[in-house]
Amino acid sequence: MTYGLSRHIRIPVLVALLLPGWALLSFSQTASGDAEKPNIVERIQEESGGKVVIEIEPDLLDIILTDPEVSIKKKDTRDASGRMNGYRIQVFSDGRNQSSLEARAKARGNAIVARFPKYRGQVYTYSSAPNWYTRIGNFRTEEEARKALDELKRSFPGFSSEMRVVKSKINVR
Repeated sequence: MTYGLSRHIRIPVLVALLLPGWALLSFSQTASGDAEKPNIVERIQEESGGKVVIEIEPDLLDIILTDPEVSIKKKDTRDASGRMNGYRIQVFSDGRNQSSLEARAKARGNAIVARFPKYRGQVYTYSSAPNWYTRIGNFRTEEEARKALDELKRSFPGFSSEMRVVKSKINVR
């Protein structure tokens, strides 16, 4: 790809990435008494009239401009524990009435599994004082999680206002 409207020089991407190192090399040569050799950056500026065009191979450009959401689908980025960034559906979050929080959080997860057995083993109930949370699922993309959220909200209208998609470390199979 070529960018620019006036006279220019073409620089391979690798060269453009290495320019700062070459500039330092030129400076060190000049500082050591070799004044005849111009600084590479100054030479490029003079020859190009201040307009530089960088041509990037289409394959490399695709990698640079790829949306991170799309790259999650392409690449499995598991951490050392076998977990990766993804999404879950939070179906319970409360910090009031401390004596019954844990039981209520677990009951919410059990109600969902009773109606949707596909979430068996994917109910995560935990406490982060003073709140208790219950989250469902291991979704790699936000789109998958949103579809499941819509399904759960239709099935449980009584607490659908509390449900939402949240970013989370997920377990991958």
